Amino acid sequence: MPGSKSSPSSANSPAPIPLDALGPNGPYRTQAREVVHDVTGRPVAELSVVPRLYVRRALAALRRAETPPLDERIPALAEAGRLFAGATIDGMPVERYEHTVARVSGLPVAIVRQATRTLATGLAGAYGFACQARPRGSRDPSNGAGTATWIRRGDVLAVLTAGNHPAIHTQWVEALALGYRVALRPSRREPLSAHRLVTALHEAGFGTDHVVLLPTDHGVADELVTGGDLAMVYGGDTVVDKYRAGTTVLPHGPGRAKILITEDTDFTRHLDTIVDSIGAQAGAGCVNTTAVFVEGDPAPVAEAVADRLARLPSLPPEHDGAALPVQPLDEARNLEKYVHSEAAGATAWLGGDTLVDDLGDGAAVLRPAVFQVDRADAPQTRLEMPFPCAWIAPWSRADGLAPLRDTLVLTALTSDRDLVARLLHEPTIRNLHVGDHPTHVLVPGLPHDGYLGEFLMRSKTFTTSSRP
Repeated sequence: MPGSKSSPSSANSPAPIPLDALGPNGPYRTQAREVVHDVTGRPVAELSVVPRLYVRRALAALRRAETPPLDERIPALAEAGRLFAGATIDGMPVERYEHTVARVSGLPVAIVRQATRTLATGLAGAYGFACQARPRGSRDPSNGAGTATWIRRGDVLAVLTAGNHPAIHTQWVEALALGYRVALRPSRREPLSAHRLVTALHEAGFGTDHVVLLPTDHGVADELVTGGDLAMVYGGDTVVDKYRAGTTVLPHGPGRAKILITEDTDFTRHLDTIVDSIGAQAGAGCVNTTAVFVEGDPAPVAEAVADRLARLPSLPPEHDGAALPVQPLDEARNLEKYVHSEAAGATAWLGGDTLVDDLGDGAAVLRPAVFQVDRADAPQTRLEMPFPCAWIAPWSRADGLAPLRDTLVLTALTSDRDLVARLLHEPTIRNLHVGDHPTHVLVPGLPHDGYLGEFLMRSKTFTTSSRP
């Protein structure tokens, strides 16, 4: 559908926002800086990029620091959430922050606002959420000896985070709740959220040697991974393959979320769930549905989904009604070429002509796409895109679980209890929803990709004798 055109950026744009590194001794502005642009190419911020030696010294400072007591950490995290969501930080009110993040990331501003609320909730509940992973037989050592205790596997966690969604930061803050000191490398695509969050944590009482922000280039990033006791790393398949066999690095890769519709289900009763799974959050999350598998003829499902997604408007990201992601025009065109090349041989129900809606200011909306493939094991069903893009495939009992494996979330629209039991016990399906539960909806306190505490903590026997 036609887009709503925006006027070109003003020549009198404000000066770029300085985003300093936040090290053990406070803000640090480097000579080496990277310009952060908005979706039109306008400079918005300058990110200080720290060298290898600075990273090493920062990690050493984290290692020397003492972890604050739990009764200080919990209220400090809640206060950081309050500041992040409501205060002016570094001269930036939350409304300006959200507007700027929308313009830089291309995410609709309504989604950024929701992420702000999600982050505040996540900070306030970080310790409780983290403790969901605690084994039932583990106790606090202050309650006496002769028990299993839950202890950290180390002291310093390095996090190489992604920039596809601000709410991604809700996960690593659980490490602070558990007593880790954290070194965070922000995404250079959207570093504003990480910078605001670390600043809020400092203002709330966490020491500058408890959590640091270390923007680096890719070459120095490995120094963070090897320098921490443990590390969390976000990336694509290459990142997952690199760290899959290790025990000290937790990789987070593509989600490849899926929906399965069996022949005993009238898909029209679940169309809202299917469309929402694909298109909510602008289709940019790892929990947005990539592939829909249909037992029977997939064409009616593809047609209905395409009809609904085609109604989404093309608007600039700061518009309250925006629902689709925006990218620089050249990047959007390149992505369109890639998707169309990968879709060769598939039936295009939506997006076969174009995926790009030029907004007229150097930016473009990525329009939804729906393609039908001819078999369950079609390679396109593994293709995860940063916008609403779904591959609709046929599935039969003879195909088995193989096409459904390697997924972060599967929503099964079925009444077949035996099939549900098989899906539940398939280890490569990390989360399973049955019925009208969109793939992107996460329940607070339940695991996203396992509990983070499973990686950060371990149980240890603690006994002591009363005799000297």
